[in-house]
This record gives sequence, C-alpha cells and structure tokens, in this order.
Amino acid sequence: MNGNVWSYQQTSGYRPGMDLTGYRVEAAEGSIGKVDKHSDEIGSAYLVVDTGPWIFGKEVLLPVRAITKVDEETRRILLDLTKGEIEEAPEFDRDKHLGNADYRSELSTYYGFGASLAGRPA
Repeated sequence: MNGNVWSYQQTSGYRPGMDLTGYRVEAAEGSIGKVDKHSDEIGSAYLVVDTGPWIFGKEVLLPVRAITKVDEETRRILLDLTKGEIEEAPEFDRDKHLGNADYRSELSTYYGFGASLAGRPA
C-alpha cells in the first residue's frame, strides 16, 4: 500500500464531500463500531470511531488509508485492520489529534504504516 496514510485510497469508493458520520465500521472479523467524526481534508483525513460496548466506549482515530471500501448503499466502511489491532490502538485523544504531528506519527507507526507516513511496507 503506497501513499500518504492520511489520504483515501483511490479504490476505496470514497468521494470527496461524502458524510461518513454514522456509518458502521468493520474490521476483518466484523463490526467494531460507528463513525463519530471524520475528516476528508486532503492529506490529513481520518475517522474517529466510537467502538461502543465492544471495547467499553473507547474511541479510536483511524487513518483513512486503512479503508478498503466505503459502501454507500449499506452505510458500511470496511477496513484492512483486525479487531485486535484496533482494540490495542492508542485511545483517541481529542486534545492531541488536530495539528499534533507526534500523535499522528505514533498512530502511523502503530498501524504499520511507518513514521514516514509513506504507506505499509510491501
């Protein structure tokens, strides 16, 4: 997977301006929650997912590069992540996520995209 971790894959089905709020989010093994907030800012896009009772209401910030498919008809987002990866992810920090390069670098590294934000290694 090449490209910026904070940019949508061209094959994801996402179109600029789509409102993903409320979409169900699914990891490889099934549902993990719903989109609470999202950004489609070029080069800085993300999803904030409320995991609800699955992991006790934890919110996670996900880089949009992890999206493999946005299904507008069923209002679902499919991810290239496992439930375990999401469960162990750093918790979403509302105070850090905007404009904090270190926080985004930490997330990029955690999800296997590398601190350079250049994409997952082949």
